Amino acid sequence: MRVPAPRDLPALPYAHRLEPFTGDLEREEVYEWLHIDDRAFDDVDGGMTRFSESALSSVTFTGGRFRRARFDTVWMHNIRTVGSDLAESTWLDTECLSSLLAGTQLHGTQMRRAVFHHCKFDSVNLRAAQLANVTFVDCLLRDVDFAGATLTGVSFPGTTLDGVDLTKATLSRVDLSESTALGITSGVAALKGATISTPQLLDLAPALAQHIGLTVKDA
Repeated sequence: MRVPAPRDLPALPYAHRLEPFTGDLEREEVYEWLHIDDRAFDDVDGGMTRFSESALSSVTFTGGRFRRARFDTVWMHNIRTVGSDLAESTWLDTECLSSLLAGTQLHGTQMRRAVFHHCKFDSVNLRAAQLANVTFVDCLLRDVDFAGATLTGVSFPGTTLDGVDLTKATLSRVDLSESTALGITSGVAALKGATISTPQLLDLAPALAQHIGLTVKDA
């Protein structure tokens, strides 16, 4: 499969329009053609804000509420969200590089044409999220909850899945064959609609046998 290459800030088609942002983030505001760089935001209420053709680099969000925020054509590099609430947010044509999402609420989120490079998702809640044409490249997904989520055209090249929950998730054209580890703790039945490799099938055999009630007994 063709993996999209990460871009540097100057390579963005709207880079020449970006202006430095030094203010405070506020609820229901529209932020367009802005570059937020080397900032830390603690417990900010940014619900229903909209970021469009903007860039965020070396930005930390600790806590904070960004429910129903919208990220439309946004480039992110070295972002940290710790215990932040981004539930029901929308991510469209967004690129995220070398970032950490820890204890982050993303349930009910919609992601379309988004790509994550070298990112770490740790204890992230993506329950009932809708992901379409999303790529996780060389990422780590640890204790990520996809229960009830819908994944369409999602791929994981070079990505490690560790303790992922797929309970009642719906998968269509999901490519897991190039992931480096396939640690699924719950919801192996949801793998219908996914592509895996032969070695991955062998690794999943015990969980699949348990799911269908198959007893394996060696002489």
